[in-house]
Amino acid sequence: MWIQRSAIRRVPEYARVPEVVLEGIRGSLTEDEDEARDVLDAAFDRFERLQPELMNHLGKSLGQPLDETALALGYFLALAVWLAFERAHADRLLEVTPDIITSTVEALELDEELRRADPNETLESDDIVAMEQPAVISFIHEQVRSAVEANADDVDVADIHKIYQMVLVEVLTLSYAVEQPEGYPVAKIEMMA
Repeated sequence: MWIQRSAIRRVPEYARVPEVVLEGIRGSLTEDEDEARDVLDAAFDRFERLQPELMNHLGKSLGQPLDETALALGYFLALAVWLAFERAHADRLLEVTPDIITSTVEALELDEELRRADPNETLESDDIVAMEQPAVISFIHEQVRSAVEANADDVDVADIHKIYQMVLVEVLTLSYAVEQPEGYPVAKIEMMA
C-alpha cells in the first residue's frame, strides 16, 4: 500500500485487470493479422453498444488532426483497453456516464497541475495510474514504445502524448465503472477510500 497525495481516486483492488488478461490479449492480437482484425472489429461493435458515452469521448480525441501513427495507435489502444476490461470484468462492468468521464478528466488535469506546482514531486500522474492499474499501463507503455520505435522518423510525439492522455482517461473511467463483487469485504473498500 502506498500513501501519496493525488487528485486521482484510488482504483479498488477488485477493479484491477490481471496481467494474465493482458497476456491473452497480446496473444490474440499478435498471432494472426486476420484473426486480430476480427477480434478488434467485434470488440469495436460491443464497445460502441455497451459504452456509448465513453466511445463518444474517445471519438472526439481520435477525431482531432493526428498523424497516422498516433491515430492507429489510438484506435488500437482504445480497443485493447476495452477488451482487457471486458475480459476481466464483463459481468460487473457498468456503463460509463458523462459525469464519470468529466470528473476523471478533471481529476487528471488537477493532479498534473498539483505535481507541476510542487518542486519536490517526483511522480507523474501516469505513475499514479500505473500504481492503480499496473498490468494495463505496462501494456500501454509497451505498445507506445513499439509504435514510436517503428515510426521514429515520422512520428509526432505531441500526437502520441494526446493519445496517451486519452487512454489514461479510458483506463480510469473503466476502472471506476467496475461494480463491487458480491461479498467483497466492506472494510477493504473503506480503507481504500
